[in-house]
Amino acid sequence: MTFAEPSSFPESLTFAELGLNSALLKALPTRLKHPTRVQQLAIPAILAGRDLLALAQTGSGKTLAFGLPLLQAIYQQIQQQTQLQGAKSVSATNALALVLVPTRELALQVTEALQAVASQLSAPLNIQLLCGGIPLEDQLAELVAKPQLLVATPGRLLDLCKQSHISLDSIKHLVLDEADRLLEMGFWPDVQKLLAFMPKLKQTSLFSATLPEALAALAGKLLVNDPLRVEAHKVNSVAAEIEEQLYLVNKGSKAQALITLLKQYQWPQVLVFISARDDADAIAKRLAKTGIKAAALHGEKDQTVRSQTLADFKANRIQVLVATDLMARGIHVDALPVVINLDLPMSAPVYVHRIGRTARAGEKGLAISLVCHGEMATLTAIKNLTARELPLALLADFPVTDKPREKITDGGADNKVERKRPPRDKQANRRSINKHSAKAFKGKR
Repeated sequence: MTFAEPSSFPESLTFAELGLNSALLKALPTRLKHPTRVQQLAIPAILAGRDLLALAQTGSGKTLAFGLPLLQAIYQQIQQQTQLQGAKSVSATNALALVLVPTRELALQVTEALQAVASQLSAPLNIQLLCGGIPLEDQLAELVAKPQLLVATPGRLLDLCKQSHISLDSIKHLVLDEADRLLEMGFWPDVQKLLAFMPKLKQTSLFSATLPEALAALAGKLLVNDPLRVEAHKVNSVAAEIEEQLYLVNKGSKAQALITLLKQYQWPQVLVFISARDDADAIAKRLAKTGIKAAALHGEKDQTVRSQTLADFKANRIQVLVATDLMARGIHVDALPVVINLDLPMSAPVYVHRIGRTARAGEKGLAISLVCHGEMATLTAIKNLTARELPLALLADFPVTDKPREKITDGGADNKVERKRPPRDKQANRRSINKHSAKAFKGKR
């Protein structure tokens, strides 16, 4: 696989210099002046028909990096059909391009971003969103219009293929967006089944913010057409615009520390990540009881509720959104100032995705993590992945009384014995839960 160095592209490149035609250039939002690094690297490669593995941080413009060349390819085909058929109406065709994503929220976000450009083109270009949570009847009705571009989650699309409601026989361009998460979240068996419905000869692009070993191995198998690997940023890196603060607290003190933080700094929008669905609901309710406008977002909620909750958060009707990792993809809020990890994710790459919800499109952002002794192994994995020191600080009014588990080595590494923390520390932990002082929270603004 050919490797392209990002440093070989000047900062001042224009979209026209990347090979986009006049129709696409006119359709671009006026706010887009210069392509981002990943767009500089990916757009020419996709336009040239090469298979692609593109690695870039979250919030760096990946959607348009694959979306613009896809729209151009489809638009040109529509134009060619129009010229061939003259005054006759252009016959509808099956979908030409497919973008697969891991979550409904990301599917909607990608669809909206591409639709904003497609709507400005002179020729009609239909984009269809296919995901769970939307009535099947509604999607079948929209498929009658023969969309040329599909944005889908694997499960819903596979159901439609199995029931012969849709054909992927004409797919010429396949994009796996957030490809690492498609592997991690268990979607890969469905993706493999979907590949069987598509032609073998097609252009394939993988986009990801991290590069786990499984994804690297997958790229070697899927990308066969003069493949190119591009890195807009260092692999598994965190955007320089994100300030990371990590605090050591008792496990049982985390909720109160979060409340203290929110009360003191009064950020207009805060995205809080937590691993368990039940905990997300519980934390949101606890925040609401203190007068903080909060809501939980996770995969078990009805799609209508999920969509409304996310819309309320983006519109500043909700100050704090407590979300699980399933929602780490597809939450895009312009200038989101703060992300807080109430617990560290078990997977180190997920940490990169979580904090990547802030400092998007070059904005500054703050990522705070509340860490307890039981998460030290996870923290070490995150440090190793990101190559960042991530020192732990202490919070005023939140003394750490929990003790790390002691390991006694007797006769070599194979005979280590772990001691559980003494009972008195559990009692201290309970006392800290009941501590309601909000004074002197010493964090950076």
